[in-house]
Amino acid sequence: MRRVRALGRFLAGWLPRTLLWQTFLLVAILLSLALFAWSQIFRYFEEEPRARDLAQMVVSVVNLTRTALINADAARRTELLIELAALEGIRIYPAEPSDEVVPLGNERPMRLMMAEVRRHLGAHTRFALKWKALEGFWVSFRLDPEDKDEYWVMLPPDRLEKPHALEWLAWGGAALLVALLGAFLIVSRIGTPLRQLARAARMVGSGQTPPKQVESGPQEIAVVARAFNQMAGDLARTDADRALILAGVSHDLRTPLARLRLGVEMSGAPTDEVTAMVADIEEMDRIIGQFLDFGRGDPQEPLQQIDLCGLVADVIEPYRLRGVHVKLHMPEPILTPGRTLPLRRALANLVDNALRYAGENKPLDVSVFRQGEGVAIEVADRGPGIPEADVERLRRPFTRLETARSNTKGAGLGLAIVERVMRSHDGRLDLLPRDGGGLRAILYLPLEPSAPGR
Repeated sequence: MRRVRALGRFLAGWLPRTLLWQTFLLVAILLSLALFAWSQIFRYFEEEPRARDLAQMVVSVVNLTRTALINADAARRTELLIELAALEGIRIYPAEPSDEVVPLGNERPMRLMMAEVRRHLGAHTRFALKWKALEGFWVSFRLDPEDKDEYWVMLPPDRLEKPHALEWLAWGGAALLVALLGAFLIVSRIGTPLRQLARAARMVGSGQTPPKQVESGPQEIAVVARAFNQMAGDLARTDADRALILAGVSHDLRTPLARLRLGVEMSGAPTDEVTAMVADIEEMDRIIGQFLDFGRGDPQEPLQQIDLCGLVADVIEPYRLRGVHVKLHMPEPILTPGRTLPLRRALANLVDNALRYAGENKPLDVSVFRQGEGVAIEVADRGPGIPEADVERLRRPFTRLETARSNTKGAGLGLAIVERVMRSHDGRLDLLPRDGGGLRAILYLPLEPSAPGR
């Protein structure tokens, strides 16, 4: 069992991973096996008639040679043997008991040929590939069946070679190449729509609207493309309806909230109570703003070169005017492709979270620095931090930590909005523990935009 599993892992490591090349490899193996089986079948059924033809040729040469020797004058036999050797490549030597010979092979074609020759010339007929030091196709014969003396006749070796063997091999290879090319075209016709569907599915997963897929080709692929187009259209309409509903709800709620705040401020209540109620109203307004930001989805405006250090300074300045102790650590201006408003919103969400959980009386460190092939914005606080096991869970919307950083305020959308903004920039959000206690929230942005449809 372990050997089988090890073999499976080995094959899985070497086999191609894409459907295109897996299918092509399977088709190529099947075509090669089919061509090999066809060649073996052809060879098997071709051996018998070829052996019969070769035996007929050998019998004819031996009979003609024997007849010529019998009918020729004794004085001209030597001249006749010289002519046969010069013109036909046929040599004749008397056989002796001490002759050293190398027999023919025991392959099926040779066995069929020898059996057919012996059927015509007699069971005493012998065959050899080498007689003494001479290599060739040697056949023994007798001038008379009752005669004990034997002769060796040597035929040219090319008489044993298969005619057009290379031509057959070339045509078989050409047929295999054409079949493989056809198989590749067939498989690629299936693989190309699947790759396009995969790219479109990734766009849907990132919140983008994919282009309409071509609903043509094989019936199964067309059905899948049609179902995907319908799904993408339904999702787009759902997103549009959601954004419209959230926009309407936020507008309808903010108007009474504004009247409520005005009424509270003019109620004449004690200042502490007015301040507390106004803070609650502002928190409600902020939550409504988060709902509206989350409902807008990913930004659709194009990327532009922005000064990241200037953007961070603009976002932090209002907090400083409020008396928040913020330490800025920024190098020279850094230009990076981005969208100004979503990045400002993401950074503001991180700063608000840090102030909410760490408190405004503790210093807040905001840094901009280069990291690898990109640039990072770090917001570091001295709050209770986030357990490592809960980091991924807090990236999801409507999720709040129920431990040290728990707070009844907020809708749990702050980090989800930041995650969405960073995903739209092909960046990432890292939430790491800070030495000495606290949290490091890092926005990583690439300095070069990624290829479209990544």
